Amino acid sequence: MTTLKVGVAGAGVFGNYHAQKAAASARTELVGVYDIDLDRATAIASRFGAKGFDNYEAFLEACDAIVIAVPAIWHEKLARQAIEAHCHVLVEKPLALTGKAARDLADEAAARGRILQVGHQERFVARAMGVLAIEETPLLIESVRAGPPAPDNRAGDVSVIWDLMIHDLDLAAMMMGNEFTGVMASGKRVHSDHIDEASAQFTYASGGVARLMASRAAEARQRTMHVVYPSGEISIDFLTRQLVNTTPYDVRVEIAADLPDPLGAADEGFYAACLGLGRSPVPAHGTVGAVAMAEAAEAVALAKLDG
Repeated sequence: MTTLKVGVAGAGVFGNYHAQKAAASARTELVGVYDIDLDRATAIASRFGAKGFDNYEAFLEACDAIVIAVPAIWHEKLARQAIEAHCHVLVEKPLALTGKAARDLADEAAARGRILQVGHQERFVARAMGVLAIEETPLLIESVRAGPPAPDNRAGDVSVIWDLMIHDLDLAAMMMGNEFTGVMASGKRVHSDHIDEASAQFTYASGGVARLMASRAAEARQRTMHVVYPSGEISIDFLTRQLVNTTPYDVRVEIAADLPDPLGAADEGFYAACLGLGRSPVPAHGTVGAVAMAEAAEAVALAKLDG
């Protein structure tokens, strides 16, 4: 196989982005867009000479690989069906809404010889900056990821933990390890039926601590990370591109020349892996830790909020 037949499930904002990437890639042919709203699916697909589908089984039959960009509550079901239909799958984060479901999906894909990749594009950013190359386990990670409500209530089907904090949970799992020893969390509802602001603290056997805060009800955007290592500290403001680094490691914030399009890089990595040209840059088994952390934080926060 030299050209991958790709379909996109979900005709929303991110589905449109992924359809653009598949249509533009030299490695792929965009064959279809699936959505329960056929008009929306057709509107996107027709821009690229592809077909709109509202029948998921027929959509899967037309594809070698699919990108799932639907509300998070449907990720597990659609990914499982696609894997069983022998399709490779790139699913937007989170992979699933429980650690067990995420592990089961990863195991099933591996057993069937299918690529299962998760849309953690922040890994590409952290890797390009040099953060993931640091050969020390952090003593402390502190992150803030906040912004105003999305105008279309995007991701309103899940809490801010699954919507926004999951990015930093994934980075914390990569830097600290998947096995945490304790969790404290709190949250509040602001404009939805789910938690819209949340704070979580994880402890690890190494003695390290990760403190994470996320909000989709803030007045202004904020995106910062502070990491303390045995050799020094790194503080990054991702919005102002300010960096303080007292470690001996090379970390930089100006990465646009090397990584102009994180989403495109993730999708191209997925296509290459499906064609046997490389390994998936974000394999599913490596994302289970973030799902388990999100599941634990949400359970503790909800117990405190509703108990």
